Amino acid sequence: MSVRIGIDVGGTKIAAGAVGDDGEVLAFLRKPTPASDPSAVAGVIAECVRELARSYDVRGVGIGAAGFVDGTRTTIVFAPNLAWRNEPLALRVADATGLPVVVENDANAAAWGEFRFGVAAGYSSVVVVTVGTGIGGGIIVDGRLLRGSGGFAAEIGHINVVPGGLRCGCGLAGCWEAYSSGTALVRFARELAAERPRAAARMLELAGGGDIAGLHVTQAAREGDPAALECFAHISHWLGVGLADLSAVLDPEAFVLAGGVSEAGELLAAPTRTSLEESLTARTFRPMPSVMVATLGSNAGIAGAADLAGTD
Repeated sequence: MSVRIGIDVGGTKIAAGAVGDDGEVLAFLRKPTPASDPSAVAGVIAECVRELARSYDVRGVGIGAAGFVDGTRTTIVFAPNLAWRNEPLALRVADATGLPVVVENDANAAAWGEFRFGVAAGYSSVVVVTVGTGIGGGIIVDGRLLRGSGGFAAEIGHINVVPGGLRCGCGLAGCWEAYSSGTALVRFARELAAERPRAAARMLELAGGGDIAGLHVTQAAREGDPAALECFAHISHWLGVGLADLSAVLDPEAFVLAGGVSEAGELLAAPTRTSLEESLTARTFRPMPSVMVATLGSNAGIAGAADLAGTD
């Protein structure tokens, strides 16, 4: 059977899958990332490809990796988690496997997977917002992935929503992800617990006397705990504000919420829709973009990277 292989490179693991033309992941494997030796990552990727190629006729390889990927989709210019600097990853893997290789930013690859095979299939203009430790994203306009002049587009977590606001991990102040990410959710929950411990009793109980984490906030919110729901309302407000800003620039048909925080489902999506509608410019004269929750999970990056290996 003819397939493409999709690779999702993370800081701790490399996930690989043989992917059919319909986006189905037919075979899957995972190996540790040799993070202390960035140059060795290409060798592990090639090993994954060779292992999957024993069972399938492989037409090409797509690699999704966190970092800035150049306009030729061959070189990782900068990747902080693996200390890659101008790493010719596509060439290294192609030389080791004899197959054509395409490299893409991991958020772009996951966005493309949701657009082609997931909840956004059938739309033509979509923004996928990955709400996790930070905020990442991928933008599809008129059926094409928006990469920008240098391949660095869609770093949407660093849109400035509060000038001079909270310090972001990137070094700037007031970035969107400082207010709407999983990190923001946990920070707000801990602040609430410090100020109003009785109100936060359920989250503190779930934390077992330790620090409140995102899963504790989500579980308490699913139980209807008012303090946990307040935490989700807080980040959802800012998430909707940011989506409205993106709507003013891109006018998408739909937003897809992906990433770890999106596993809360409607606890995140419902108040985000409300905030988006309240913040949307010219809202009485334009269609409201849909706000949906991603459906492919961890397979999105693998399926998207594999499919991108077959595009120009």
